[in-house]
Parts: sequence; structure tokens; C-alpha cells
Amino acid sequence: ETAKSGEPYVLSTGTGSGKSLAYIVPIVNHILQQGPGQGIKAIIVYPMNALANSQAEELSKFINRGYPDEKGLVRFKRYTGQESDVEREAIIANPPDILLTNYVMLELILTRAIETKGIVPKARGLQFLVLDELHTYRGRQGGDVSLLVRRLRAATESPGMQCIGTSATLASEGTLLEQRTEIA
Repeated sequence: ETAKSGEPYVLSTGTGSGKSLAYIVPIVNHILQQGPGQGIKAIIVYPMNALANSQAEELSKFINRGYPDEKGLVRFKRYTGQESDVEREAIIANPPDILLTNYVMLELILTRAIETKGIVPKARGLQFLVLDELHTYRGRQGGDVSLLVRRLRAATESPGMQCIGTSATLASEGTLLEQRTEIA
């Protein structure tokens, strides 16, 4: 229900409790309702490429399993800097519905000419931005990522973009009110 509201939210719960599905299901639902293949509707930012890689495998199970040739209706691609030139060019030419990346590559998407011309226009009206492992963005890095989010919203002309943060370790002690205060 919180995801359906369109308001930004932070989800903090233990490892293995379904955080990823809590944002993937609303994203996939939105894409299926609006029709897939209409540009990038969600960007999911991971703090490490290893996490993006493992989540790409999990996402493949959720989105593709059970379809002929294991190709579901909703397309997603990883864009972390580990892709070959051919893979990168294919993503720029035909961006997926969901883009998995890291904050460094997201910065490059907003600053390098090839991505600014190829990816950014196809993310116009971006609906969702997920920052997984939100607790990793503290201090100066947190400030940099905060500005990156604002620049992404402006570049994609997405004033209604829903920002979602997830973490297993944001706050685990104290009352619910104390935990919410710490997260805020």
C-alpha cells in the first residue's frame, strides 16, 4: 500500500525478509499496467556491483521464469561498467524497463555524452528510483548521492519520481518510534 501511494519511503527489515520483492512487485506491476517497452521506468541503484549481479539473477527468476525462452514481458538490464562495448551499445540503443546500476554509473549516465543522448531521454518520466542498502550513503557520499537524485529527477523530467530506500541495518535498536527517528 505504501508503494502504491507514490510517496517516497524507506523499508528497513532484516536480511532475507523480502525487501527486494517489496519494491520489485510494485515496479513490475506498474510496468505491466502501463505497457512494457516504453523506456526506462525504474532505476535500481546498488552500492556494489556484486550486489547488482546477484540481484540481476534473482530478478531474472522473478520476471523470466515460466516464460518461453525464459524471456518475460518486463525487460531489465545491468549497467554497472562491467558490460562489454556490445552490451553497452545495445542498452543505449534499446533501454530496458528496469535499469540496475550503481551510483558511479548513474553519475556517468548523467554526464557522458553517449548516455546523456541515448539513455536519459528514454528515462523521461522515470517512475521509480530505488537506493538499495541505503545505510551505505552516509556523510559526504550521502550528500553526493542526494544531489545525484535531484539531478536525475531534473534530467529525466520526473517531478513525481518515487524514491525508495532499503536497508537491513538502518536501525535495529529501541522502540519503533526511535527507529523511525534514526532512519529519518
